[in-house]
Amino acid sequence: MSQLARVLLFPLTLLLTVGGGLWALGQGGSETAVVAVFAGLAVGAAVLGERFLPFRSEWRVARGDVLTDLCHGVVTNLLCPPLVKAALILLLAPLTGSFRSIWPHGWPLVVQLVLAALVAELGSYWGHRLAHERDELWRLHSTHHSAERLYWLNAGRDHPLGLALLFGCEISPLIALGASEHVLAAYALFTVVVGVFQHANVDVRLGPLNWVFSLSELHRWHHSRNVSEANHNYGSNLIVWDVVFGTRFLPDRPPPVDVGLANMPDFPQTYLKQLAVPFRWRTARTQPTS
Repeated sequence: MSQLARVLLFPLTLLLTVGGGLWALGQGGSETAVVAVFAGLAVGAAVLGERFLPFRSEWRVARGDVLTDLCHGVVTNLLCPPLVKAALILLLAPLTGSFRSIWPHGWPLVVQLVLAALVAELGSYWGHRLAHERDELWRLHSTHHSAERLYWLNAGRDHPLGLALLFGCEISPLIALGASEHVLAAYALFTVVVGVFQHANVDVRLGPLNWVFSLSELHRWHHSRNVSEANHNYGSNLIVWDVVFGTRFLPDRPPPVDVGLANMPDFPQTYLKQLAVPFRWRTARTQPTS
């Protein structure tokens, strides 16, 4: 039974939450309410998974990180995205007016969601990859990799400026191409569901789906302390662009248990100090990160 749960937990959660969200949007539901309700259900499923199907028992023990991750979750994931989205809508208005006819508004919403995920993930992939390869961007993104264990709540651990950069790379193409608010809401729900399970301390086994989704079996390698392992699996939700560009990494051996920043052992673990890291980089960075 537990083996079946490992295989089915994520696919069923994705089907019920995203599928339910698409149905609710089709019935005229409020985008904000739909995302909130069905994202909450996904979080509940991940929390139950961590309780009954933990990947690592030691990751269930708090390390003084819950308050930090909670602050990141509220600021970075609840407050920042609407502000970034509103700014991008204003900035991209001229392009949206020119390209709006390109987006296939007449397609079924589920097909539009698949297209939106593929388009958004291409921008997200390159934004994320550059955040690892460019020092000036890594100082923003390093906060996300400072987590010393993986569990559902630190999916949202990120510097607000780093979030603004990656979120902008992700949704700018969708806004410019004229994707509707329903499509943007459906994609937002999809990213929450995948993001929570991507970091959750749940022993999922996706098998062939690891060639589609960038979930925990792949993402744990992305949080490795070994930079040669961590600089892979950049997909936020899908792994397809990693496959295309040769950065998918899933070796036939157990993933790392010790995660975090091996070359920055003194990286601050409190929220306010993490906000200051990009502006006090020489202090935070004790050794080269690559």
